[in-house]
Amino acid sequence: DTVPPQVVPGADPSARQLCFAWGPAEVLVCETLFGRAGRAPCPGADGLCWALAGTGEGAPSSSRVFVVRRDQDIYIQTLRKLFNESHGIFMGLQRSEEELAGKSRKAQLVQVSKNYRSVIRACMEDMHQAAVSTRDPALQGQYSTQVSILSAMELIWNLCEILFVEAAPAGPLLLRLLDWVRLHVCDVDSMVREVLSSESPSKHKLFWNVVDVFVLQGRMDEARHLLSKEATANPTSMNMYKTLDDLMKKMPVPSFGNTQTLTELELKWQHWHEECQRYLQDGTFASNPHMESICKILLGDEDAILEKKELMTTWYHFLVTRLLYSHPTVKPLELRFYAQSSMDLFLGGESSPEPLDMILMAAFEFEMHQVIKECSIVLSNWWFVAHLTDLLDHCKLLQSHNLYFGSNMREFLLLEYASGLFSHHSLWQLGVDYFDHCPEYGRVYLELHIERIPLSTEQKALKVLRICEQRQMHEQVRSICKIMAMKALRNNRLGSALSWSIRAKDAAFATLISDRFLKDYCERGCFSDLDLIDNLGPSMLLSDRLTFLGKYREFHRLYGEQRFPEAARLLLTLMTAHIAPCSFWMTLLTDALPLLEQKEVIFSAEQTYELMRCLEDLTAGNPDKQKFQEDDVETTKVEMLRLALARNLARVIVKEGTVEGS
Repeated sequence: DTVPPQVVPGADPSARQLCFAWGPAEVLVCETLFGRAGRAPCPGADGLCWALAGTGEGAPSSSRVFVVRRDQDIYIQTLRKLFNESHGIFMGLQRSEEELAGKSRKAQLVQVSKNYRSVIRACMEDMHQAAVSTRDPALQGQYSTQVSILSAMELIWNLCEILFVEAAPAGPLLLRLLDWVRLHVCDVDSMVREVLSSESPSKHKLFWNVVDVFVLQGRMDEARHLLSKEATANPTSMNMYKTLDDLMKKMPVPSFGNTQTLTELELKWQHWHEECQRYLQDGTFASNPHMESICKILLGDEDAILEKKELMTTWYHFLVTRLLYSHPTVKPLELRFYAQSSMDLFLGGESSPEPLDMILMAAFEFEMHQVIKECSIVLSNWWFVAHLTDLLDHCKLLQSHNLYFGSNMREFLLLEYASGLFSHHSLWQLGVDYFDHCPEYGRVYLELHIERIPLSTEQKALKVLRICEQRQMHEQVRSICKIMAMKALRNNRLGSALSWSIRAKDAAFATLISDRFLKDYCERGCFSDLDLIDNLGPSMLLSDRLTFLGKYREFHRLYGEQRFPEAARLLLTLMTAHIAPCSFWMTLLTDALPLLEQKEVIFSAEQTYELMRCLEDLTAGNPDKQKFQEDDVETTKVEMLRLALARNLARVIVKEGTVEGS
């Protein structure tokens, strides 16, 4: 099977070679420098050619890049209801009680199938309303196309529901197929309304067409009601009408919950069929061609039914009508023979089957894998095949079918559908749940796709992060936090950057941001984001620099609360523990000056000696010692510190000597 080529509007592959690069849900196509008759393409990364478009002589020309999306339907606003509401049905099916068995389980699955169909129909009605209300011809054409596609989807799904999910047996099967035809063959509804709304329906030119439609669809009560109007208007045809009405009334049809066996139904139907044959042969309806034609239809005369071809419009309508009047107790496995012959008779070699015809034929032949394959090729997105296959899998109908590359068909189609959702800016959240219910490859796909989500806002990043944390995707959590930390750092939002780096448990990045906080403090004389720094808690142990930042802020808090002895001990600890950067030692020593000048002695002799040692280490061990000595400001600070330390040491010695002497 060959897939028709996709034409990229504006690209001309016959004139200039194109190169491409695959993305998760898109393909980038660009024109190259080389014409078709020119040189061979230059292999770039991954064997791709990335030369800009130009003329054959190498002169520059316009360069174009095309974005080709494989699942354009994801971006149609009116289809959002289809994706959102079907997601809820899908999740409910996955969570449903597997213990239900027999009729209860089948009834549950049939209800799920009907829920899916109701979503398709609601979406189709919205799309139809949009097509009616818009004035843009292009949009109107797009909406009308989508209505046709959704209508075909519901038609196929409904048939699969009857044949595969409900698995209707002989008897009820025909009733389900009649309902299917009545629901989906709507081309004659306007004609029915026109005739019924007229003043004298029996005189209307389309009266007999409407009667024929009712008979062809097995709507006997409505056909008899119309015929009664004809009998009233033409008393001469009263006897014929009563005879035909009696035949239509007595026609045996299967019913739900009927206790009669198929054998009993076939016997009754045979007697009724013989009665119809007798009236036709007696010429009872010879004077009225319309009633005679109806009697032939009741007998299942294929030629008579095919004469009403225009009223049936489709071969599958012809199939169901043919079964109704010739084989009402048809068994499911017999459908394939009647379906093929009905399509051949109806088309008559005048036209070839459309893709929809082939899909329906595959369903009648119970080739569900062929149905899925054909739908995958024909339909414009993965929604239909993914959800239908999942439902059939829950019906235990696809258990034996595994794909040659490992995953089963259900998982493969769900992965494709969810991958398409991830290309949308908001529908990606639905894709997460679909990946969750793909046991073999779902997690791998989720890890790959979630890393490619554009983290445009912190709110979106937090949402993605929560998804990763719930699934213990630690690598992705770290990656997201690092990305957000870098973004915040570029925007000079240090508090947010530090918060993200702590969340990522990235010690190196936390150290970098802590240095930025300290640098800002040196330049401005105060800290930003105090709430964050004051509440670091155990997180400050992530790196030495972050620990220093938290403790240094604590020193300022103690100093502000005038708890000078505690502040002095903490300051000395920061210096002697060697967790403070060397470039910050002068700042720490400068912070000690106010404590050294307090009226009350704060630092003990031992502590003062430690501060002196730190000062000498700073001045002696500075690699830019010459420059340090030539800096008047730094020299002044050192002299002030030495003086303050000497005075504090003298005061301490006097105080401690006085205490010892007393």
